[in-house]
Amino acid sequence: MADVTILTERDLRALVPLDAAAVTCVEQAFAALATQNVEMPPILRLDIADANGEVDVKTAYVPGIDSFAIKISPGFFDNPKIGLPSVNGLMVVLSAKTGILEAALFDNGYLTDVRTAAAGAVAAKYLARADAETAGILGAGVQARLQLKALMLVRPIKSAQIWARDAAKAERAAEELSRELSIAVRAVTSAKAAVHDADVVVTTTPSREPVLQAGWLSPGQHVTAMGSDAEHKNEIDPAVFSRLNHYVPDRLGQTKVLGELHHAIEAGAVRKDAAFTELGEIVAGKVAGRREDDEITLADLTGTGVQDTAIATLARQRATSAGAGQIFSS
Repeated sequence: MADVTILTERDLRALVPLDAAAVTCVEQAFAALATQNVEMPPILRLDIADANGEVDVKTAYVPGIDSFAIKISPGFFDNPKIGLPSVNGLMVVLSAKTGILEAALFDNGYLTDVRTAAAGAVAAKYLARADAETAGILGAGVQARLQLKALMLVRPIKSAQIWARDAAKAERAAEELSRELSIAVRAVTSAKAAVHDADVVVTTTPSREPVLQAGWLSPGQHVTAMGSDAEHKNEIDPAVFSRLNHYVPDRLGQTKVLGELHHAIEAGAVRKDAAFTELGEIVAGKVAGRREDDEITLADLTGTGVQDTAIATLARQRATSAGAGQIFSS
């Protein structure tokens, strides 16, 4: 017999808010990726074109952590037309010693949202200027909102500008974020306007064509690109790479396949064999991040299994301490 903890999205929202502890959790995961013998296989991806759907499966084992997570993350992008969310999913947590199932986290994608936003905060912590006060957000969905909230945990953000293809959605997001975060957030009518004068730019769209152009960037800016998590997605103009002082992937082998780097290589803007410092190496102190205030930096975040194991482990630990969830005896 084995006891399995069942946690719902409601449980997990109470246990794992987007806060400094969540950022630290993901920060430590990046450091582990650079300093330990982490086992992290390539992403398993299933496309279901007939339903405009995709399913990603990610996992990682981190030495020293007694458990590991396997995440199943479906995205069916026509679902809103029939009144269903486009993203859902779950994580399962298993013992790293026996392989026995320990917990099932029915988060509907919530933990992925938190760890993705936290990763954006980690990137900004090491790559954005320390005095960064203005954010430019491209996109107005859940992740756009969370990225701004996470950014405020690591930088003294005082104002933000948001652009989205759906202007009404951008207006709503700006109004709600202004009220929630107590900073000046305004919707703008173009992506270029969102980037202009922003100290930190975050791209959060599922775009298949670049939404950020090279000519818009100015010295001192940091860009976090997190929308390109599949081969066909592309938010960043490949010409941006010629403007960069530092390009930082979350996992180089992964961004060469499905990140912004993938498109830059295809366009001939970057050599296929080019070597770049990963974010985890910077977090671990192996290599410096931003060196000068006038540098232009780009973090390419495609999402890694080590982040999922880290956030799922945090959730289970907190559930155990709080006595949360339901216990199912198999």
